[in-house]
Amino acid sequence: MYDLNYHRATSIDDAVAKRAAASDGQFLAGGQTLLPTMKHHLAAPSDLIDLRGIADLSGVKVSDKRVTIGAMTTHAAVAGNAELAKACPALTVLAGGIGDPAVRHQGTIGGSIATNDPAADYPAGLLALGATIHTDKRAIAADEFFTGLFSTALEDGEIITSISFEAPAQCGYAKFPNPASRYAMTGVFAARGADGKVRVAVTGAGADGVFRHQGLEDALSADWSASAVDGVAVSADGLMSDIHCDAAYRANLIKTMARRAVAAA
Repeated sequence: MYDLNYHRATSIDDAVAKRAAASDGQFLAGGQTLLPTMKHHLAAPSDLIDLRGIADLSGVKVSDKRVTIGAMTTHAAVAGNAELAKACPALTVLAGGIGDPAVRHQGTIGGSIATNDPAADYPAGLLALGATIHTDKRAIAADEFFTGLFSTALEDGEIITSISFEAPAQCGYAKFPNPASRYAMTGVFAARGADGKVRVAVTGAGADGVFRHQGLEDALSADWSASAVDGVAVSADGLMSDIHCDAAYRANLIKTMARRAVAAA
């Protein structure tokens, strides 16, 4: 590591002001991506502005079918929230499968989606749920928020404040985890709305990050059953090949995880 200035913000306005005063400041949420990046000298901010002291950014609220989750809510808090487990159980399952207990008690939902790691779990959940990402400046639909590998629609200095969505009629999530990191080698989140329309998002497989699968959405909108997945063609084009598995294997995993997600729902 190296010398830097540490600041603990007390409000969003305070965080914005502290970052503006720094030569190269970065916001710190759970630190599960930023701190390892700094340790490997791949990032060297002059200042870290810690957002954990801003109470308004944490917590889960469920009002009828409307769910709002503060950006600084930890994975453990999402996984353990009883109201959320009733409204959208698949999201609590998703959060409970992230990393290990240490990661889940430090990492935050806002930090995860701001990083948009191609193997992260939350991007698939929020994309399938048709969620809205709220910042200190605007509201961004999930379909427009995740723009590519480690890339989002966030502008420089913009802070995620919360995530909101309408709880679906049914939803499920299943992933094939890397046995070491617990990151998704492939994960599929399927959500069926009250109107019967289905959204399916895939993480850990796309070369450009999280994406929706139209073929699975069409098949499951017509027949919400695990068996409906069998007739869907999933191409390996555009999928990742790495040391863990190739694109063809990931294409097969997409169908397998989609079946499990619907069965879990």
